[in-house]
Amino acid sequence: MAIKSNEIEQAKRAALDVLLHNMHGPFDGLPRTAGWGYPEPYTRDLMISSLGTLASGNPKLTSSLRHVLETLAKNQSPRGLIPSLVHEPENRGSSDTTPLFLLAVACFRMATGDVSFLEKTVQKAMIWMDYQSPSDRIMVAQLPTSDWRDEQWVLGFGLFVNTVVYSYLRLYGEHEKANLLCGLMSKSTLTADVKHRQGLSVRQKPYYALWSYKIYSSERFDLLGNSLAILSGIASSSRANAIISWVERECAAMQKNGELIGDLPPNLFPFIREADPDWRPRYATYNLPGEYHNGGLWPFVSSFYVAALVAAGRQRLAVKKLEALTRIVRPARKAKVAFGFNEWLRAQDGMPCGQDWQTWSAAMYLYATISVERCETPFFSEVRSIFHNAATG
Repeated sequence: MAIKSNEIEQAKRAALDVLLHNMHGPFDGLPRTAGWGYPEPYTRDLMISSLGTLASGNPKLTSSLRHVLETLAKNQSPRGLIPSLVHEPENRGSSDTTPLFLLAVACFRMATGDVSFLEKTVQKAMIWMDYQSPSDRIMVAQLPTSDWRDEQWVLGFGLFVNTVVYSYLRLYGEHEKANLLCGLMSKSTLTADVKHRQGLSVRQKPYYALWSYKIYSSERFDLLGNSLAILSGIASSSRANAIISWVERECAAMQKNGELIGDLPPNLFPFIREADPDWRPRYATYNLPGEYHNGGLWPFVSSFYVAALVAAGRQRLAVKKLEALTRIVRPARKAKVAFGFNEWLRAQDGMPCGQDWQTWSAAMYLYATISVERCETPFFSEVRSIFHNAATG
């Protein structure tokens, strides 16, 4: 679908400039995570960014990603974990770096045709992930602040990490495991003091819970996790559209009461407030309502939502949200640039509060625009197609 907005075309060119600028950082020639801040090569950022860099087809970026993936393979732990920093093998403790690595390698293979790329590393990482399931039933668990939300408590079976696991299982042909995981995620959470079924579906609401474990769960809305559930096909077509309609209604209400500016959903809502039982003392300094992981506007997460709209067949809404996304990637906090591609913005007023020229903000903006233009979602269209073929074959 052709997009006529000149501003979108300008933003696409700017996003590519950001990625080329950030391609060489001060650590072993590896990419930096942001243009001026974050010189380190954070694994999760670069793995998520791989979706946009590969979809762009830029050979320099593809070559840089190969270097990143090969370096990660060299720094893999003896038992298979992928480190949190590409260049530091002892920097461990992240729950999402290994599944994101597996997803990125699968996409790299698809984009380049190198079908056996890093095969030994992949197999070792898959074994590591098998051991992350305490029930030995595929669904993986995590410790608080161990995924991309370093100031957010996600305990036990988190939605985001498990959608990534499901996606790579499909791409590697592990359909029996993927089917089991999808079935487990589709079970309901239970909030009463009874035996918990460890599912992620929320009763009487269309979306998936943020996390659950035994008798505990959080039914706050996780935009990234639910967008990935739609993109990967975990959510059926009817459920995907129900999730989207629910999000749009809730965001309209938040706009009316002054909690949200603009047309894009926050990364988490309702916001966690001091009187809530899941409030943590550190949030008063680092994670206020409507900020950071407690409901901030993250351009890379918004990009996943735009792509999820395309996957759900909501093309007109996807164009509208892409235009809104283009507006929020403009503001910069410090840099004198036309497009700031800031890390995150405050939900209530759109103030950029993170680092400018953030790699994943630029990369996922490219992914969102490519998805809207092509009316398909690179790599995730294949995940959904593999699911359909596995179910009907």
